[in-house]
Amino acid sequence: MSEELLYLSATEMARRIRARKLTSREAVDTHIREIERVNPTINAVVADRYSLARAEADRADALTASTHRDDLPAFHGVPCTIKECFALEGMPNTSGLVARIGTVVDKDATAVERLRRAGFIPMGVTNVSELCMWMESDNKVYGRTSNPYDARRIVGGSSGGEGAIVGSGASPLGLGSDIGGSIRMPAFFNGVFGHKGTGGLVPNSGQYPVAHGAAARYCVTGPITRRAEDLHPVLSLMAGPDGICEGATPMTLGNPDAVDLASLVVVNIEDDGRIPVSRELRDAQARVCDHLRSRGIRVRDWKPKALQQGLEIWSSALSQNGQPYAEILGNGTPVEGWKALADFLRGDSPYTLPSIALVLLEKLVANNDEDTRRFVSMGEELYREFERELGEDAVFLYPSHGWTAPKHRVPMMVPVLWAYTAALNILEVPVTQVPLGLDRQGIPLGVQVGALRGGDHRTIRVACELERAFGGWIRPRAS
Repeated sequence: MSEELLYLSATEMARRIRARKLTSREAVDTHIREIERVNPTINAVVADRYSLARAEADRADALTASTHRDDLPAFHGVPCTIKECFALEGMPNTSGLVARIGTVVDKDATAVERLRRAGFIPMGVTNVSELCMWMESDNKVYGRTSNPYDARRIVGGSSGGEGAIVGSGASPLGLGSDIGGSIRMPAFFNGVFGHKGTGGLVPNSGQYPVAHGAAARYCVTGPITRRAEDLHPVLSLMAGPDGICEGATPMTLGNPDAVDLASLVVVNIEDDGRIPVSRELRDAQARVCDHLRSRGIRVRDWKPKALQQGLEIWSSALSQNGQPYAEILGNGTPVEGWKALADFLRGDSPYTLPSIALVLLEKLVANNDEDTRRFVSMGEELYREFERELGEDAVFLYPSHGWTAPKHRVPMMVPVLWAYTAALNILEVPVTQVPLGLDRQGIPLGVQVGALRGGDHRTIRVACELERAFGGWIRPRAS
């Protein structure tokens, strides 16, 4: 039974707990043991609450024994993990910033509170990139997280710890956030599912740092799961304004079960026209197209030209709508980029090299106001183009990245490959990251499935179909 639990969805575990075929304590203990086994290698969980989780599991089991199953919360007694940038009562909340060491929160973030109200039991918090702004989860507070499929490779960022611990099989579900691919890249690199919802669907309240203005819609909170069937119910319970997050918007979340696959149109975007995609990822996306055609779904190709400027659209939109990164990195006092770089080269910096590079890039973008306005307008026109091309009955396929999980430090040498996720945040469209098996080296393949705003249920429906067809998450051999 214990080994089987490491393959189940959170939804199935909840069913068994309500039916009294499984205890919450067994589910929690099994996953904690697995974390303790894999974590020394991958460094995904950076602070635990195992004693509290076990006590909460015991209380859940007592409630199960005294309560009718229909009166129990949807995910009663199911374990989970939480990205460290979210406030979780009694746990650290540094977001990987040295200046925040010792910060412990006394109140849950909105999404965390909603997960716990639904019955989830957090086992601990997981690693991030410094201030959640880079694609490798490495910082000077907790160190570096490694990929469960190959410890020489990255896990993505900034929700990299979540991607790694879910991908390893040691957590059925985690909470992540995404402002440029921070749910989707970790889900892709670690072979699991991740969903970036429509902008404003789920409140971002209780994160550090928190996005403001239009960036509060570019940044999204969402689930990372090992099974597709968990995406919609977890997204549903987190959705809706909380009166705190300025970007949260009331909207109706559709039902994936009501989506008729045969009525969908699939728009296949092979690449962005600028950054090459590996042959194995291209072939995997082509296999998806072939499968969907076999189900009677119409598939057609499209090449939106503006996606070539995806990184420029993303960085320009953020520069107009976010707090300067230099200020956030300096914990209120702006960091001077060239001095920080000199300190780093002397081995005397509290900051990581990617953060310093972002400070320097931000300065460069800020000095080109005309280009910034042009790229922001290009992003607005790009969404209108998506509206004209897709319509309400379509989803689109788009590469997850230029290639599968790179080795550590490689992203600093080739820093543009994450353009495949970044521009989609500015469009505020829903995107589900879907695993598609492993490449010849045993590293996860995948694809992004997107739709127009409000089409979360369509992308999740397609994700469920692709899991059925291609197998979904595959537990790493080392596990």
